[in-house]
Amino acid sequence: MTSKFIKADTFYFADETKSGGYLALVDGRFGEWQSDIPEGAEVLDYTGYAIAPGLVDTHIHGYGGADVMDADPEGVLHMSEALLSTGVTSFLPTTLTSSFEQLEKASAAIASVAGSEKGAKIQGIYFEGPYFTEEYKGAQNPIYMSNPNLADFDAWQKAANGLIKKIALAPERKGVAEFVTAMKERGVTVALGHSNATYAQAKAAVESGASVWVHVYNGMRGLTHRELGMVGSAYHIPNTYAEWICDGHHSVPEAGDILMKQKGYDHVALITDCMRAGGCPDGDYMLGEFPVIVENGTARLKSNGSLAGSILKLKDGLKNVVKWGLATPADAIKMASLVPAKSVNIDNVCGQLTAGYAADFIVLDKELNLVATYIDGEKRFEA
Repeated sequence: MTSKFIKADTFYFADETKSGGYLALVDGRFGEWQSDIPEGAEVLDYTGYAIAPGLVDTHIHGYGGADVMDADPEGVLHMSEALLSTGVTSFLPTTLTSSFEQLEKASAAIASVAGSEKGAKIQGIYFEGPYFTEEYKGAQNPIYMSNPNLADFDAWQKAANGLIKKIALAPERKGVAEFVTAMKERGVTVALGHSNATYAQAKAAVESGASVWVHVYNGMRGLTHRELGMVGSAYHIPNTYAEWICDGHHSVPEAGDILMKQKGYDHVALITDCMRAGGCPDGDYMLGEFPVIVENGTARLKSNGSLAGSILKLKDGLKNVVKWGLATPADAIKMASLVPAKSVNIDNVCGQLTAGYAADFIVLDKELNLVATYIDGEKRFEA
């Protein structure tokens, strides 16, 4: 048994923030926090800094030039390594609406390298689609949109070696209730988005077992005083999780403030919805089958200027919500780690500095800038 201790000014635990002291690392896993340590013990000295759980991105299509829909195992591994520079230590590689065959290939590519990655850990796969509605297609290709099909899903899940942890659909599609029930039986989280659904349709999907709202405000029917739509449903229906892209482009900070006041910090999951251009220079890229131009901090479809995912780094999203005065550092860190993990039922393996968990953590300075990223107790990135 190999033990060492992290010394820091602040430790962001799941339910409290501790000042000073030491957090034990035992064979690549977290041990207990303690105020004193044995004389002569090995110490990682981060005096002046804070220790937080590694960030968890549950909605991310690509990064560093790689995209999940390339169905390239090496690209997935590159993405895993590159994400360490964003503070992310666990993620769900996220697909786009596409053909049955391409989704099967993407699933198999991810499954072929899951468990062998040396960077951010693949904790599952997120299928964003293809069961959406054309009215709010966003940067998703409507020619592949259809009603939920359990046989197709089971084939994708087989190709994924059981890794699909989350799937998104539009509540107004035919057969949603039965499909959502089947997903719940299979342990797969259902998210609702890219949808023109009414409150009644959204509520029915939640009652069947859906529990997440896809990037709230974007790709969904808005709120009015006579029909709550999807945005109002996200606000009003309790015990559900809201994804929020915290880049300042997909929605204004005040919209995020309202969302947090409606859902509570413990039910808002910060995500990036990042595409392949994240961490890359401005220029021309592809998102799925669509040409995209990246400039001025956004990724937009060349055809109509619509937002096409983001180039946000989760470490910067975390800083944004604090800078905008929407949350304390402790709440922002929780929304970027434990809450997204809980939203897809992977909080038993990541998202918190809890004894027995893999020692995946980040080091932050007083301005919440990323200083270092650790995987299994070993430093894998340093700013």
